[in-house]
Amino acid sequence: MLARDGNEHPVPSELHATFHDIAAAFAAGDYALSNHAVTGVRAVDLSIAKSIAESVSAYGVSLAPLHAAAWRHAVYRWMDGYWRVLVDLTTEREEVSDLTLHAKLHDTEPLTLEVESVHVP
Repeated sequence: MLARDGNEHPVPSELHATFHDIAAAFAAGDYALSNHAVTGVRAVDLSIAKSIAESVSAYGVSLAPLHAAAWRHAVYRWMDGYWRVLVDLTTEREEVSDLTLHAKLHDTEPLTLEVESVHVP
């Protein structure tokens, strides 16, 4: 399903629902995923959730559910033990914002996603 060649690839459609669920939780202000558990996604550490909240606040526009246009720029890359996944988030004003969700997709069975941050790269 996922390449291990070190090149950037589009995020496969099999993962879209997971990122839609994460983005919906973030849009609802649940940056720790404590009230919106997402299958296959680790709960977000409280320090990371706080950092995400600060990044969103500094950006100055509230998050919204992920728009389909976000997939035109979403990529993943093999990083020798896990895949790095980058998904540009949607805001109330932008279908594709500069705020990017950074996550690790661990090479486990089943695959496990870990949210690392949301920030403007």
